[in-house]
Amino acid sequence: MATKNENKTLCRTPTPGGKPTRIPAWKYDTIAETIRAEIAAAGEHGMRFKDLPEAVAAHLDAEVAGRIGSIGWHVTTVKLEMEVRGELVRRKSSDGQRLWLSC
Repeated sequence: MATKNENKTLCRTPTPGGKPTRIPAWKYDTIAETIRAEIAAAGEHGMRFKDLPEAVAAHLDAEVAGRIGSIGWHVTTVKLEMEVRGELVRRKSSDGQRLWLSC
């Protein structure tokens, strides 16, 4: 259960006018680390965004996944913040949105 004094990370969106949200820092760190690992493993062709939530869920153990809650929502929220920070690059492709690490 969340506490009032729990460290939170502000997650912004690259969409103008989009409202930021705050999530527990441990959730942000866990999801961001897993996103980096999954996209790096995808190689030079990047990773389809629609495949990312399932890949992240498969990477997490059941206890952590249960504590996180909605994996899909958290993956989207963290991915958007990573784009704002310049850590991820998003491009449209013939099979949907693809992601690459920018570093």
